[in-house]
Amino acid sequence: MSRPLKVAVQMDPLGGIDINGDSTFAMMLEAQARGYELFVYQVEALSLGEGRATPHGTGRMERVTACARPVTVQRRTGDHAAFGPEQVIDLASMDVVLMRQDPPFDMAYITATHILEHIHGTGPGRALVVNNPAAVRNAPEKILVTHYPDLMPPTLVTWDVKAIQEFRAKWRDIIVKPLFGNGGAGVFRIREDDPNLNALLEMHFARSREPLMIQRYEPAVRRGDKRIILVDGVPVGAIDRIPADGETRSNMHVGGRPVRAELTARDREICDTIGPMLRDEGLIFVGIDVIGEWLTEINVTSPTGLQEIDRFNGINTAGLIWDAIEARLSAATPGT
Repeated sequence: MSRPLKVAVQMDPLGGIDINGDSTFAMMLEAQARGYELFVYQVEALSLGEGRATPHGTGRMERVTACARPVTVQRRTGDHAAFGPEQVIDLASMDVVLMRQDPPFDMAYITATHILEHIHGTGPGRALVVNNPAAVRNAPEKILVTHYPDLMPPTLVTWDVKAIQEFRAKWRDIIVKPLFGNGGAGVFRIREDDPNLNALLEMHFARSREPLMIQRYEPAVRRGDKRIILVDGVPVGAIDRIPADGETRSNMHVGGRPVRAELTARDREICDTIGPMLRDEGLIFVGIDVIGEWLTEINVTSPTGLQEIDRFNGINTAGLIWDAIEARLSAATPGT
């Protein structure tokens, strides 16, 4: 780009992050190194204003604003962020808005995508929202993967308790997980002889109107649940996440241990299959999960793994993401 970008980051509180593991922090460090101007805000500070004072009037409200703070960051534990005074910014005046708050993917999350969709784009009065908020809304991570049945292990999404019982009877060893959760929360392995399935289903459906996702348990997870990062549809690196002893889940939030991983021929087949869709939908930064031969999730909301991949592979994954973002902006700006 011929000029520094103005970037607003919509995220969870910056003060409480793990600076050695947080992917948003890595992206902010790289943005700052490129001379970008950074602002940060929480989703609760987002507002949508619409309407005119008079019919056919010329004045109108700023459409999407946020109460934000300018910020500088550094890799220093306990002193990693310095904030400027709080101010209301018009997000359409930004070049880029990073939508990086963590799920759950609930109505609050969905509403934020609707609001940001008002400004998303690369033309005048628009900001490139990464990832495309309409595509994020239309691609819940555990649902999007079901559009690629040839890449998945046996999977069931349902409210039907009898169907879940029959699925376990067929496959004997299953994983039960909430459809819109994150970080491994609420994920259970239920074996053939486990008497707790019915109680677990009763507890879930007493609390939630949402269906569950049920998948065949894949023993290959003991060798690692592979996280592959794709940038604009192209795989750039991977790690294996090894579950802790006595733990089914491999998420790093619950003690999964990252180890170096290489892309297999099957991994590349999976990436080649889904990559064009990700690129076409404006899903620039995506993390997929692969267990053995099987694609299990396509993470588009707030994927992680950048810093771990960089440490093992000696690359700058955040830089590759910003390169892709800059390329999109340049393609929309004549003469750049």
